[in-house]
Amino acid sequence: MNYLNFAGVVALAVLCSFQWQTNSRINLEAQSLQKTTLEQAGKIDEQTRTIKNDAADLDDLRGRLSLSESALADDEATIKQLKAAMDKWIAAVAQRDLALKQASGQIQKLATERNEAILKFNDLAGKYNAIVKQLNDSGDGH
Repeated sequence: MNYLNFAGVVALAVLCSFQWQTNSRINLEAQSLQKTTLEQAGKIDEQTRTIKNDAADLDDLRGRLSLSESALADDEATIKQLKAAMDKWIAAVAQRDLALKQASGQIQKLATERNEAILKFNDLAGKYNAIVKQLNDSGDGH
């Protein structure tokens, strides 16, 4: 029975040794997994912060883009208004130039008519003066 007890104690010691090795290995794996879990949790927190910052930047960019689009639409409307005003101004200038050209033609026509009237008047005055002189000359001889 001593041999059996001894064999049982040796078997128990061997089993305890295997159990101790298994527990040590499991404990090391658990510590490694815990370390990995903490590292991954840190990475997840960092990625979460990055995502939040990126989302805030994206929202800011969207807001700026919206403002830019609005400003662009306003500028395009202003350009259209300015183009329409410029077209009206060009048409008004063309009408003014036409009116000036017509007025210039009328002024030249009136000036020509005036000069012709002055020539006729001067001719008539010359004839009148000649008749008056003729009458004066014939009246002095009477």
